[in-house]
Amino acid sequence: QWLGMAEAQPAPPPAPRPDGTTATAGTFNSDWQSAQWQQNGNGVPPTAQQPYQPPPGGVDPAATGHPPGIGPAPTAEDFARRRQVRPADPVATMGVRAVVNRMGLRLPPGRHEQELRREIEMVRRNFGGLRQVTVVNPKGGAGKTVAILLLAMTFGQKRGGYVLAWDNNETQGTLGMRAQQDFHSRTVRDLLRDLGQFQGAHGRVGDLSQYVRSQGEGMFDVLASDESATGGEMLTASAFAELREVVSRFYKLIFVDTGNNVRAQNWQAAMDATDQLVVTMSARNDSAETAARMLDHLEQSGRQRLVRQAVTVVSMPPSRKDIDLPAIQEHFAARTRSVLLAPYERLIDSGEPIRYGGLSTATRDAWLKIAAAVAEGL
Repeated sequence: QWLGMAEAQPAPPPAPRPDGTTATAGTFNSDWQSAQWQQNGNGVPPTAQQPYQPPPGGVDPAATGHPPGIGPAPTAEDFARRRQVRPADPVATMGVRAVVNRMGLRLPPGRHEQELRREIEMVRRNFGGLRQVTVVNPKGGAGKTVAILLLAMTFGQKRGGYVLAWDNNETQGTLGMRAQQDFHSRTVRDLLRDLGQFQGAHGRVGDLSQYVRSQGEGMFDVLASDESATGGEMLTASAFAELREVVSRFYKLIFVDTGNNVRAQNWQAAMDATDQLVVTMSARNDSAETAARMLDHLEQSGRQRLVRQAVTVVSMPPSRKDIDLPAIQEHFAARTRSVLLAPYERLIDSGEPIRYGGLSTATRDAWLKIAAAVAEGL
């Protein structure tokens, strides 16, 4: 009965058009509708439904050039671009500013913290392949072994693994003595004897761990030299090349300690493979003069660019009394890329194995600066 009553209702009067004419209800003048689409200029037909509303806080697709159902669909690249936004302003995490920030403020880092962050970024950057840093000074006691350990520690701490400190002394070296001990005492000569295990595609990083010594918290490994004062023959240039070919499969950054004989084949081979030279010395006239004469030798042998790009590290004594530091700095600043000072550290001076966590803040900061200067040349 209700359906019948609904069907009996008279049709509604014609609906007025915008131009003053009338049309039957339920119909739409297509000519006028087309004109309105053209006038709107968006090509989207009006409908009897509620027009599209973007979600609260969302983005209207029409504003991006992709209205719903119209135009090309978004790509994965479009999705990924959402991350390309302005990074958050840095907030201090050190010193008094950090304490204040924990109360709810957002103070920026101070100058010292900003400098540390820049140095860490430099150390962490991608070098684009294997790099070798060689530390040199023909004089004993010039700080080569300490420099190797502290550079490897710093890069290991800030970058992670894949860092090797290699003692390339032609006879007995001290790198293994100043490093942390491992479950074995094998040296470079043991690896040289067993190189056949790594020929071709053979050998894995787990196999190499039988010959290198893990440094735990230092996040790097040590390949020690022969620790016998009398055993073994001098290493040749070809032996150095064969060893380097093997270790280069497992490490991205190699720090090479050198002996005191610039005429030794393995010393010369290390120079030929060097990407960044580090010249070390104590703040003494004899140590600096020996380093200067070595730079003369390198320049005379066609390695001028290696010398110009070198980083000079001067290890300071407990007192600056009776040292001619300005003369040392002036000479090596004129010959190498940078001259940096390493502060005195009692732990280093003791001759005991060096642990990164036992170093003073001043020493860690100084060697981070040195590491950043080295990384700049890689």
